Amino acid sequence: MKFCHIAPVAHLDLVKDRSAHLTLAHLIDEGHQDYIDFYQNEKFDINIMDNSAFELYKAQLPMFDPQKLVGLAQQVNATHIVLPDHPSHPSMVGIDDAKRYAPIFKEAGFGTFFVPQSDVLDLEDLITSFAWAASSPLIDYIGISILAVPNAYGCEQNNPLQRFVSRWKFMNELYDRNLLQLAAQNGKKIHFLGMVDGPMEIPLVRDFHIDTWDSSAGVWTGLNGIQLDWSPTGLVEGKFEKHVDFEAKIEDNSLIELAKTNIAKIDELVNRYNCTERL
Repeated sequence: MKFCHIAPVAHLDLVKDRSAHLTLAHLIDEGHQDYIDFYQNEKFDINIMDNSAFELYKAQLPMFDPQKLVGLAQQVNATHIVLPDHPSHPSMVGIDDAKRYAPIFKEAGFGTFFVPQSDVLDLEDLITSFAWAASSPLIDYIGISILAVPNAYGCEQNNPLQRFVSRWKFMNELYDRNLLQLAAQNGKKIHFLGMVDGPMEIPLVRDFHIDTWDSSAGVWTGLNGIQLDWSPTGLVEGKFEKHVDFEAKIEDNSLIELAKTNIAKIDELVNRYNCTERL
């Protein structure tokens, strides 16, 4: 598994040596030139451009037009584009958009990345969405969302324990229905979007093959003076809920070193547990 650490623009040097990245469409759209230049001047093995649906959803803003996403992806040498997804909407909304726009992304030379979604408390619909992606030749990557899975179980809010184990439970459900096996047979890659409540989610899902995973947790907690630990979630005080300020510029070297320590902690977990197929 390759881990994509996400950093504020001023601290991209913390992640420059990674082979896998996840870039954010809204940062490109906002014209953060240092961010754009960083990715224009480098080519990485994997560079997934997220459609920023999570950030736009939280801010109650509309999603980007897919044609615009192509232009943004071209600016940062993306390898894949995340298709429009619709948090807390029935699966067919996203599936219909994927059918419409995946050919556009492929024609432009990008791989396609689909994020299953469903209504709140509709686990079967979320599974239906994954099953469609696992079978469709239009889809290259499937993203397991930090938002969609807890929503489908009805535990997105105010229940950290339920939320923390929700993706582990979902992966077991997919495995028991032979859907993970189907995805693998069809050459689909699996990505975990974000980190639910801390880095100990990595060993929790170690029995399942995950190709890539992204999170700002390592960098952002460190820059805010919080060290990842060996508690059950990896954050003994609970999830750090302060939203990432991508314009933050930290001058305190001790905080920058702490961010490096946190990155190394996550990398250690990845190397130790390295999420491989269940036999």
